[in-house]
Order: sequence, then structure tokens, then C-alpha cells
Amino acid sequence: MARDIGIDLGTVNVLIYLKGRGIVLNEPAMIAYDKDRKEVLAVGSQAFEMRGRAPESIEVVQPLKGGVIADYDLTEAMLSLFFKKLQIRHGLFPVNVLVSIPSSISEIERLSLFEAVEKVSKGNIEFEYEPYVAAVGAGQDVLSPKGSMVIDIGGGTTDVAILTSGNMLYSDSRKLAGDDLDEAIQLYLKETFQLLVGLQSVERIKKDLASALFQTGESNLMAEIKGRDLLTGLPRAMNIHTNDLLSVVEEWTKQIAEIARGVLEQAPPEIMSDIHDQGIVLTGGGALVRDIETYLSDYLQVTVMSTDQPMNAVALGTGTVLEWISSGKVTPSSKIKWNNKKENLLIRFFKRLFV
Repeated sequence: MARDIGIDLGTVNVLIYLKGRGIVLNEPAMIAYDKDRKEVLAVGSQAFEMRGRAPESIEVVQPLKGGVIADYDLTEAMLSLFFKKLQIRHGLFPVNVLVSIPSSISEIERLSLFEAVEKVSKGNIEFEYEPYVAAVGAGQDVLSPKGSMVIDIGGGTTDVAILTSGNMLYSDSRKLAGDDLDEAIQLYLKETFQLLVGLQSVERIKKDLASALFQTGESNLMAEIKGRDLLTGLPRAMNIHTNDLLSVVEEWTKQIAEIARGVLEQAPPEIMSDIHDQGIVLTGGGALVRDIETYLSDYLQVTVMSTDQPMNAVALGTGTVLEWISSGKVTPSSKIKWNNKKENLLIRFFKRLFV
């Protein structure tokens, strides 16, 4: 019997779901390689720990940007090592692989992703849009005729969709997400405090302090941040509070809210009524920003609720959709699948011609 694998191939993290075992891998989507020797040194958490600390001959990069492949060879190498770590081998029966993709992905981007995953897995590859599987993983009944809405804020993209009867009725995908907030905080610290802070430290500060709303009293949390003083060139540490970052976080959250509003405004009255009754579900790492639900609820005039496991929603959703596919349950949006070998050969032929 074929093994089923779900992959949430994100810009920041890679999650892999195995049928019967659940989520078995959750690692940073990062790879470290020696430029001189052309050798991969580490992937995932080990590569993440090297970021900002490696010598010039070693590059630590995210091979995916904005939810799509930025470096094909490094993406393939990273996936190959993750599969090796999980001891996923090519057996007598092929694996069935479901990969989540941004709803705005181009044909060329999808072709590159298909080729990389197929080469590593030697399996039957299917794709499903991220907001669809995120809604499924968050427990939404996407097959119901009643409308539902999801906002999935990942590391590289924010995907918003309205779903009904197994279809994405309206959607939008923007390359504005968690990484953009990291960079905005880093720039703010540089311009306001003349302190250059590494992205790894910025990410920690974001998780500890970031809030979409003004905080009072003990809720205005404090943390120490360290970096290089741009005036002296020497190390410096300073304390920073939640409210120090408010202007940056609020501007970022407002942009997310505007994307969601643009999708919501397209809904017909009956669907909008359904969404008003059951609320909007929030998934992805961006859901962990403090008070983002309250901000979005006020902005959209609809209750916005984060799921219990926002960062796992997409991976969990791939598991459920894989079960639907194997049982023959119809999911209209899963038609974006390519496991026809002749079609794959044509895809590769035209890709080599035009890329």
C-alpha cells in the first residue's frame, strides 16, 4: 500500500506529515553550504544555529522565498536530507505526496516545485492551495455549502480565501508575511537606536514582545536585545518594550487586514452572512502575534479566531486531504495534481525551452 506524505514547504519552516504518525518533522527551511567546496554542511535547526555566525566561505540561506523555490538545487538538497532523516525510502509501492502551495503561484514556480519534490520522493505528486489545507487543518468544514474564510499568515506569504462546497470562491496571496515583520523590526532598531541586530535575535524579540495593540502596565513586556552599536562598532545591549515596537507591528498588521478586507468585500451577501455567523479562522505563525485577532476583528467587523495549532494547520490539513484522496472523496480544488508521467515529460521539455 502506498505511503502518504503531506508537506508544508514554507519559507521559514518545513513540516512533514506521515499517514498514521502525524507531523514527524518541523524544521527551519534553511540550509548551510560551503561555497568553496560546494558541499552542504547542515539543514534545518543545525543550519539555523549557524545563521549570522558562519565564516564568509559558508552561506546559510532559505532556499525558498515567498513560498516558492528561490534556489532549486538547494531546495532539492534540503528536502533530500529531510527525507533521509525520516528514513523515507523508495519502496516497491510509490509514495503519494501532497504539497501545499500559495494560491498565487505561477506555472513556472509550480513546475520547479513539482520537479524538486518528485526527484526526492520518486512518488505521485499532488498540490493543494495553502488556504484550503489550512482551513481543513483548522477544523473548518470546507465541503459545506456554507461559506467560511481563512487568513493564513506564513513566513513568506499571506494567503486569504473564502471557501464553499469544496472550492476556493475568492482568494488573494501576497508576499507580505512574517519575514517582512522581522525585517521591519530590524530596520526600526537600526534607525531608532543605531543598533544592528541579527535576524535570529529579531525573530526572538518578535515572538517575545510583538503586539498589534498598545499595552499598559505589566502587559508592556520588556526584553534585552544585543547587537552591534553602529556609532562605536562595539557590542551593545539594551532593554526594549512591547510598545517600542508598536508602530512597526501595527503597520504590518494593518496591511494584513487590508488584504483580508479586499477578499471579504468580494463575497456575496449569503456567504458574507455565513462568515459573520461563524467568524474567520487565523492560521500560520503570524497568528502568534499578540492581539492580532482583536485588531483584525475590529478592522473587519467580524470575529477572527486563531486555531489551537496555528503553525501546524497546513501540515495537519495535508493529512486530512490525503485521506480524502485515498478514500475517493471528491475535493474539487485537488484537481491541481500532476501524476501523469507523459504530462510530466512535456512539462520538463517546455520548462527547458523557456526557463
